[in-house]
Amino acid sequence: MPALTLREVLTLDPVRASAPELLAGAAGLDRPVRWVHSSEVYEGANFLDGGELLLTNGFGLTDAEDEARRRYVRELAARGAVGLAVEVGRSLPRMPGEVVDEARRLELPLLALHRVVPFVRIAEAANRAIVARGLSGRSAVRPRGDDHTAALLADLADRAALNQPEVEARAALAGFRPGPGARLIGVSVHGARGEAGTVDRAVRLLGGAGALRAAFPGDVLALLALPGGRAGDPVRAVQEAFRAVAEPGLTVAVGHAVRAGGGWLHWSETLRAARTTLELALTVPPAEPAAPGGPLVASSRAFALERELTRGGVPANRERLAGMVQHALGPLLEWEAAHPSDLVRTLEVHLRNGCSPTRTAALLHIGRQSLYQRLERIESLLGLEIDDPDLLGELLTAACAHRVVRGTARSAAPGAAGVSAA
Repeated sequence: MPALTLREVLTLDPVRASAPELLAGAAGLDRPVRWVHSSEVYEGANFLDGGELLLTNGFGLTDAEDEARRRYVRELAARGAVGLAVEVGRSLPRMPGEVVDEARRLELPLLALHRVVPFVRIAEAANRAIVARGLSGRSAVRPRGDDHTAALLADLADRAALNQPEVEARAALAGFRPGPGARLIGVSVHGARGEAGTVDRAVRLLGGAGALRAAFPGDVLALLALPGGRAGDPVRAVQEAFRAVAEPGLTVAVGHAVRAGGGWLHWSETLRAARTTLELALTVPPAEPAAPGGPLVASSRAFALERELTRGGVPANRERLAGMVQHALGPLLEWEAAHPSDLVRTLEVHLRNGCSPTRTAALLHIGRQSLYQRLERIESLLGLEIDDPDLLGELLTAACAHRVVRGTARSAAPGAAGVSAA
């Protein structure tokens, strides 16, 4: 289906209510309209990318010189605007003859709006129609199911060229309207069929949350909106909800929390973080044992080190990571090669849990005395004290790098999922 044209925009109710009069450029009425903007800035052409209909109250034209008015129209045409709609009667008593003359010369559609209608109403109606027409006319859609929600999530996850009004309009078409102060969290779910139902159950358990979700090849991707007044850590709340409702065998990755009003790039970032975290959770052995028989629910914050270490892809970083591991953990690796043990993993779990013997022993399912023996062995082999604050960052990063390289090497077999760049 072709894009919405300027002629069709003129038939929308808010536009008709403004009593538009076409003063020039009738031959351009069938041009496609990419977006509708309003601007009272006289240099408004600088903000256009091409394909826009510009709405203005004409204030900047009131006291301008004749040549400046002509230059304004020329700049709009040069930037690829499909039309100019000017409100006349308030700021601008009548349309300047120079504007009409230049628009006719350039065949730029020029509209005089004789009745006052808030530009926000015109822009909203037009942009909703533009989005709806564009989505219904897609010939190729990446996710399963040719629907608005899937297309929007795909564009956000791929960081396609978007703008905030477009994202909000497309989200509203799918019934997703985050309230003031809402926190958005991306989620990616992989496993047996029925992942979409898992998202729905988690949303119901969260109470008051909204969601965009769609099925993609390999996972279900969702963007959850938690009310702004909700107390507590929103990421932790989403994790607990999925742990309660997800079936055994599912892997759930939760992105970080972002403000709904922070802009579409933040919407994209939490979705991309969830996707990257899912890939890591599927290819890299977990730092800590998962609960037996339950789902694996990971968060981007828990995989922060893994994400940074694999930025740009593991193959590009493999030599650097191997050098880092050898430098910090070489004696442990040599010991483990000759004596079956679990020293590197013990070290990482211990560091990740604040060097708490009680927590580390419980997670490794060993007694405290056995843990103390392992820690003494580690310190003896490395010749250092592992709770030295100056060493914590280096040791934890090296232990994590060892797990990443080992895990992705195993997953490189044919058919295994790979780790992509964050």
